Amino acid sequence: MFHVVLYQPEIPPNTGNVIRLCANAGATLHLIEPLGFSIDEKAVRRAGMDYAELAEVRTWKSLNECFQIMKFARYFAISTRGTVRHDVAAYRPGDAFLFGPETRGLPAEILEACPAEQRLRIPMQAGNRSLNLSNSVAVVVYEAWRQHDFAPRS
Repeated sequence: MFHVVLYQPEIPPNTGNVIRLCANAGATLHLIEPLGFSIDEKAVRRAGMDYAELAEVRTWKSLNECFQIMKFARYFAISTRGTVRHDVAAYRPGDAFLFGPETRGLPAEILEACPAEQRLRIPMQAGNRSLNLSNSVAVVVYEAWRQHDFAPRS
């Protein structure tokens, strides 16, 4: 129903957890290279091992390649610099959610290329560090899926 795009993820267990999440929520996971690890790395396998065969995971050489081939109708960039709360957007099946690398987030040029109304943020207490990547993905994907009454993947 939805697509999760991880731009240059760096931490293997986070990606393993997102694989598991995508399998459970019926989302497709897109990994944009370079990855900070091998997809075969033990930590990725361990976190997602029971779910890897249930999740659709695709790896891309670049974000541009992914967007050109997938032709997402809409995508949302999730960032602490986003302007719209994640729970305000009205999601549609096929929407893609773009997340940046754990240590630096989305580059400014990628965030600014996204329409302002599709630059999302997850509310947090002032002065705190951002959520873990896999937690952020869970918050957004489950809100989008909730809006569709947790419909099964079609």
